[in-house]
Amino acid sequence: MRREVLIGGFGGQGVILASVILGRAAAVYEGLYAVQTQAYGPESRGGASRAEVVISDEPVDYPKALAPDYAILLSQQAYEKYLPLVKKGGIVIVEKDLVPNRNEELEKNFKVFAIPLTEIAEETTGLSLTMNILTLGLLVKLTGIVSEDSIEKAVLDSIPKGTENINLRALKKGFELGEKALKGEI
Repeated sequence: MRREVLIGGFGGQGVILASVILGRAAAVYEGLYAVQTQAYGPESRGGASRAEVVISDEPVDYPKALAPDYAILLSQQAYEKYLPLVKKGGIVIVEKDLVPNRNEELEKNFKVFAIPLTEIAEETTGLSLTMNILTLGLLVKLTGIVSEDSIEKAVLDSIPKGTENINLRALKKGFELGEKALKGEI
């Protein structure tokens, strides 16, 4: 079992942190092998940002995503650049408000969930910064790549002290969105 996750967006969206948390959930709490890689522009905010997590029940022989099973695309640039890389039939989560120009023809190859993630995070926690945690909850609920318990523990390990409640609220909202998406309500 090898699962590949690609997360693309821009600096300041928490792309790298989300990938680190997912890798930690798999390796530390699920006992799987996980490798996380990242690439980002020299700008800390606003530049392109990409992270990949490869999760397997065997040692990971190649650390990069070759054909991601799952993708989280949080910007127009990430959508255009990375959507064609996703494995046919893969699950794609799109930040609806930041990806206004979508390719319906290409999207037919995937299960696409286009949701206003930043807006929902802001409504849920008062902070758009929690969008990455909310999106992890959504990914976990849609894919079962790790358990809800494991991702929750990994979030608590990885976030600044004092932000536990707000981040758990975002994560649980992500689970809730995933539940709705699985039922076809989104």
